Amino acid sequence: MNSPTHMFSATDVHAAADRIRPYARRTPLLDLEIGDRRVLLKLEYLQRSGSFKLRGALNAMLSGPLDDHVVAASGGNHGLAVATAASLLGVSATVYVPRTVPAAKARRIEAAGARLVRHGATFAEAASAGSDAAARPGHRFLHPYDDPAVVAGQGTVAAEILADAPGVDAIAAAVGGGGLAAGTALASAGRRVVAVEPEHCRCLHDALAAGEPVDSAVDSVAASATGASRVGEVPFAVLAAHDVSSVLVDDEQIMRARDLLWEECRIAVEPAAALPFAAWLAGRVPGDLPCLIVCGANADWAPE
Repeated sequence: MNSPTHMFSATDVHAAADRIRPYARRTPLLDLEIGDRRVLLKLEYLQRSGSFKLRGALNAMLSGPLDDHVVAASGGNHGLAVATAASLLGVSATVYVPRTVPAAKARRIEAAGARLVRHGATFAEAASAGSDAAARPGHRFLHPYDDPAVVAGQGTVAAEILADAPGVDAIAAAVGGGGLAAGTALASAGRRVVAVEPEHCRCLHDALAAGEPVDSAVDSVAASATGASRVGEVPFAVLAAHDVSSVLVDDEQIMRARDLLWEECRIAVEPAAALPFAAWLAGRVPGDLPCLIVCGANADWAPE
């Protein structure tokens, strides 16, 4: 798993599950009926650090000798995951975030024990500064999605879904840089995988259309978690090989889905976590028993 183009497999996901088991929570499924439609929700927002990102961070850090210091760049959730994983493993961490980072995420990153550095207006600018800082001896830059070990770690979400509900025939995941969707594809064992993006944060959708990763605009209510301007090379290779469906939803659909999760289930999540639910409500997720990954809850909000 050292080459960025290496096509790894479900075996890597199962190895990741064994590796992270002492530290990550096994999150529950909720069997839900809305109208006359049945759907399962994977409540991954209950994960330590408030999102699925902890899984990839742990797997990447545990896949070799521990570094003295890890450096991350993030719109918030990956940074909080790295800060939490570093604390669990006794490693120091620095997290670079864009100046637009939500206050709730910045506060939690610092509370987890990491040094927080605000840099630039976008994730790409923060990532460039973080990568430069990690060039020092004893430091390691831990990419939020363009790393095989991170992708394999994120795939443990889907592995748990299928272990707990083998009858699931489709899984929907939100897309930022593509790590969760790619990991889901690796672990899906032939099930349909639907990758859901905001209409104006569509780096995977644009890459699939172009046949390669390309730069895309970033403009959505969910941008703090889905704000990658270019899908990762590693996730893109996996997603293209697994014929994953790409679905777009607009900001109004995202917020309506987020509020309905609260009204129906008292589930309070950030906008990005409502993406799969928005797609399902719109009839864009196939299957007799689909599962939607509710991936994070690191935003402070009140229902409208």
